[in-house]
Amino acid sequence: MEQESAILALGALAQITRLETFRLLVKSEPEGVPAGELARSVGVPQNTMSAHLSILSRADLIVGERHSRSIIYRANLKTFQDLMMFMVQDCCSGSPQLCAPLLESLGTPHKRKSRAK
Repeated sequence: MEQESAILALGALAQITRLETFRLLVKSEPEGVPAGELARSVGVPQNTMSAHLSILSRADLIVGERHSRSIIYRANLKTFQDLMMFMVQDCCSGSPQLCAPLLESLGTPHKRKSRAK
């Protein structure tokens, strides 16, 4: 993930309604949630939710798919995984044991750097 994409995604999530919406969509995988139901669940007007969904969509954190008269939104888990890996890619600094628990909880095997003796 490029730095600009990471900043866009982090900015999109740095607002309570969008963060709640994204978390709800992650919990609703793989079915997704219609836009109107998202607005009701989060407690915002539909036009406000539409603006938040646009921001999350521009950050590639969600995708919408039209089903007759409604749009079903789903979390883009690939982008979310890329964002998480971007955040932890340099955390080990030669000490893989520092990030091992985090990487394992994300389901990502980590590579141990061999140390010369």
